[in-house]
Amino acid sequence: MDFNFSDDQEMLRDSVRKWVDKGYDFEKRRGVVKAGGFSRDAWGELAGLGLTGLYVPEEHGGMGFGPVDAMVVMEELGRGLVLEPFAQGALIAGGVIAGYAPEAVKAQWLPKIASGDALVVLAQQERAARYKLHHVTTSARQDGKGWTITGDKSIVPAGDKADAFIVPARVSGAADDAKGIALFIVERSATGVSTKGYPTVDGARAAEVKFSNAGATLLAAAGTGFAALEHAIDIGIAASCAEAVGVMDKLLAATVEYLNTRKQFGVPIASFQALRHRTADVKMQLELARSMSYYASLKLNDSPEARRRALAQAKVQLGNSMRFVGQQCIQMHGGIGVTDEYIAGHYFKRLTALEMSYGDTMHQLGEVSARMQDTAGVFA
Repeated sequence: MDFNFSDDQEMLRDSVRKWVDKGYDFEKRRGVVKAGGFSRDAWGELAGLGLTGLYVPEEHGGMGFGPVDAMVVMEELGRGLVLEPFAQGALIAGGVIAGYAPEAVKAQWLPKIASGDALVVLAQQERAARYKLHHVTTSARQDGKGWTITGDKSIVPAGDKADAFIVPARVSGAADDAKGIALFIVERSATGVSTKGYPTVDGARAAEVKFSNAGATLLAAAGTGFAALEHAIDIGIAASCAEAVGVMDKLLAATVEYLNTRKQFGVPIASFQALRHRTADVKMQLELARSMSYYASLKLNDSPEARRRALAQAKVQLGNSMRFVGQQCIQMHGGIGVTDEYIAGHYFKRLTALEMSYGDTMHQLGEVSARMQDTAGVFA
């Protein structure tokens, strides 16, 4: 299999890296954190690069690119610790609406997503769900005027800044019945929608969102709604895997630079054999993570069963790698590694948040176990 990137993908990587280096440096990021963890100006700059239309088909004003292109972009955004919810607002929203919505909904939302005029994020997490996608208590009711939604969603990325939400809601069945779940689009400005925003541990922003008979547009009906939700989560997992590779790559580089600069007994501590061995272990975990990130992106357009198993496997490896790389690099830095003025601690916080996103390592290990059939092989 050819793992080389095309010339277009390398150009895409280069353009995103240049923007991160020049337009989203550490000081710019600190300013975004102080302002609340989200910058509409930065989102507009991403749109200016055409990135918000990455998953939007060309007929709706987008670029019509695929999972590998998204992986390239997410790695570079990870290197820059970009706070804006690109995976949510561009990849998940663009991919799910383009893949499952009726034509009228596509025409209404996809051009605005591609241009960056609308930030649409997935609001699926409920307090009692514990990462279980089929546990949905938010309800949807249809009347003569359309649909209304009632319920609460938690940890919605940039929820108090978004323009609209993709919301799983129950139209029939008990709380854990996957067949009764449909997907809806709800505008934040709709009557009955309230948000409470707060900063997250990594400096980004999230919100609790309440819906009280809020008007909604049907995106995917019950029957296809849960399949669309699973696909949305898998897009998010693949994106978080790629972002984590970028974060770990940059954190390792910062650690190596520190080891070559910090001196003890008159020599750089990079010359100490114990630290050299530890750095080699970190590099090995990074490369394991990179290979599984590639695997996740390449499997993203597979059949639902194969895709779900592959993405769970990838998230398990990435979770283990993120924890190991983050902890080891902070240990090699010592106390300076957790100071707010130094970037290493911010990379560690981002890895912690990514490990918890879309199902933590223990949850994904359970998903892998549930999908094993005749063999315990990771790539079965």
